[in-house]
Amino acid sequence: MARVSAAALTGRDQLASAGRLVVKVGSSSLTTPDGHLDPGRLDAVVALLAARRAAGAQVVLVSSGAIAAGIGPLGLAARPRDLATQQAAASVGQGLLVAHYTRAFAAHGLGVAQVLLTAEDTWRRGRYRNAHRALTRLLDLGVVPIINENDAVATDEIRFGDNDRLAALVSHLVHADALALLTDVDALYTGPPSRPGSRRVAHVHGPEDLAGLDVTARGSAVGTGGMVTKLDSVSIATQSGVPVVLTSAARAAEAFAGEDVGTWFAATGRRASIRLLWLAHAARTRGRLVLDDGAVRAVVERRTSLLPAGVTHVEGAFEAGDAVDLVDPLGVVVARGLVAYGADEVPQLLGRSTGELRGALGPGWDRELVHRDDLVLVRRGRPRGARGERTTLAP
Repeated sequence: MARVSAAALTGRDQLASAGRLVVKVGSSSLTTPDGHLDPGRLDAVVALLAARRAAGAQVVLVSSGAIAAGIGPLGLAARPRDLATQQAAASVGQGLLVAHYTRAFAAHGLGVAQVLLTAEDTWRRGRYRNAHRALTRLLDLGVVPIINENDAVATDEIRFGDNDRLAALVSHLVHADALALLTDVDALYTGPPSRPGSRRVAHVHGPEDLAGLDVTARGSAVGTGGMVTKLDSVSIATQSGVPVVLTSAARAAEAFAGEDVGTWFAATGRRASIRLLWLAHAARTRGRLVLDDGAVRAVVERRTSLLPAGVTHVEGAFEAGDAVDLVDPLGVVVARGLVAYGADEVPQLLGRSTGELRGALGPGWDRELVHRDDLVLVRRGRPRGARGERTTLAP
């Protein structure tokens, strides 16, 4: 089957022709309510992906379920909340999860490979290259990569937070033609699906189609992601040129055949720097720089770098290269960027021009606080229930 590029996938009817597909399946689609793996559900997902492979497509599976799979064997009553117990549950559950996948795919004559990633693997240049090379080679060899976050070692500072974002970043990493998010609801709705009058949203052509939607409904007890995180991951993928279909595992076969089920999110951008995608959607900021009105206009309207002269105050404990929020005089976040100085160095720079800094402190102190190539803007307006603001990559 000739591979169709992501740019050519302009509608759900073309999904059946996608040559490289990233599929994310959530914990609720793989486990029983008490936290044990459900082999029947897992086998159903595998059969679906094996059918795609038989049709000639390459498939990358991003699978949740490691922590959930460890709940029962460890005798826990529910999903743990503290990081240490989550890591322990992931360590126990990941082996069980991959063992089931290995058996299930083998029944279809397919081999699998376990790939555990942390956030740094998707944006640090060397790690990104290594991950891309390994995954591409696995696909060329006919193997199905099974990806999960490395929960056993990931810390709050470097973790993705959920596998929806991981799947979106992986779709960029492997140059996927499309991303499928399989969850416990069959589509995006105008409100909670159980609420009378809520309607399925069949197509989303851009962020404006999401305005006013109520996405406050919580996810399952064994998963981490609700609709808010799914829409964040959709934004990551579509901004980088990868269309997304969101539906339930039960209706995935229909979606993959191009039928009118689930919600289709059209690609809204072109492939972008993975570092900026991480900064926009996955980075945890370590501080804030307060800008004066002139600096806000320069950064937001003219898309310039942030110079020390336009900053009035610094907050937080960060080092050079960390992500920080750029806020206006009222404290509203307008951008996010990678700062070129540590928090202890910034105060002496504030309000001074680059010429003044060069004369007073010497060469090297006259560079930007945040270079425009390390900066993403924050736009106002999100569906109801979404946290924070929507980020967009500055051109």
